[in-house]
Amino acid sequence: VLKTLNSWFWWENIWMPINCTWAHFVDRDGLVFPKPHQLYATIPYAFVLLIIRFFSERYVAIPLAKALGIKNVRRVKPQPNPVLESYFRECSKHPSQSEIQGLAKKCNCTVRLVEKWFRRRRNLEIPTVLRKFQEAFWRFSFYLASSIAGFIFLYDKPWFYDIWQTWVGYPFQTVLPSQYWYYMAEISFYWSLLFTLGIDNKRKADFLAHVVHHLAAIGLMSGSWCGNYVRLGTLVMFVHDTADFWLEAAKMFNYAHWEKTCNMLFIIFSIVFFITRIILFPCWILRATLYLPTYYSTTPVIAYFLFNGQLLILQGLHLYWGYLIFKILRRFIFLK
Repeated sequence: VLKTLNSWFWWENIWMPINCTWAHFVDRDGLVFPKPHQLYATIPYAFVLLIIRFFSERYVAIPLAKALGIKNVRRVKPQPNPVLESYFRECSKHPSQSEIQGLAKKCNCTVRLVEKWFRRRRNLEIPTVLRKFQEAFWRFSFYLASSIAGFIFLYDKPWFYDIWQTWVGYPFQTVLPSQYWYYMAEISFYWSLLFTLGIDNKRKADFLAHVVHHLAAIGLMSGSWCGNYVRLGTLVMFVHDTADFWLEAAKMFNYAHWEKTCNMLFIIFSIVFFITRIILFPCWILRATLYLPTYYSTTPVIAYFLFNGQLLILQGLHLYWGYLIFKILRRFIFLK
């Protein structure tokens, strides 16, 4: 069954134009093509990024947070109590007054002690400001580094200025070493974010949106690597990363209570976000993926619909986050 599914998944008609087979993508005459098995390396690379994250958060983010005036608040742990712990995990984190009285009788203690236990136990679930700062610092560092690297990799490429060039010579476009490492770093980063979803700061408002975004990003980048849509893929990654580090910088200064700096950074982020995600992405990237391929093939392959479907999901997320950003800006401007 697995062998059959594997043969169906790698069927040429899904991935590449008519009269092309996987045999055409063997390295030759100085041409180097992306290979699907190279994506396996993103898993160990993700663990390398987690190690880098650990040391950067511990030895760079914490001293920086202290320099900005952020203190490490130590939370008081409640006394070990198997009955209350079981109720907290399985029933409710906010028991009613009658439930607290019942638990007090069961544990042979006062109602006030049970209330204090639940209050301290809930506080342990809330990440400290220092922990939030550390996570924001890691994301800021990666997005800033990837934005700088992306610009260095792209500024001298013709497809950075002329979107038509992304399809010239397709599918026989050679992969550059810079494109390889750009892809590996980005995919590994999103794998690492998925691995740490359970321990990172909980996001009640858009937790599901983040999960969908990470999975869609990994699926898109991996699929575009296999189908050799690398030129477009690097543009998509660059467009996304250039706004994100401004947001993480705003968060860092927000945690440090540098209000004016935070406000300025958030306004810059909002402007960059709307330019890159609401204007450039649909009018530049989606135009290149939805419209321009029709000039090169009158019979689009199945991957055309798969990739564009995922890109449209991303654009839907952009509109959702744009709506949230607009609400914050409206409150910031009109309600001070």
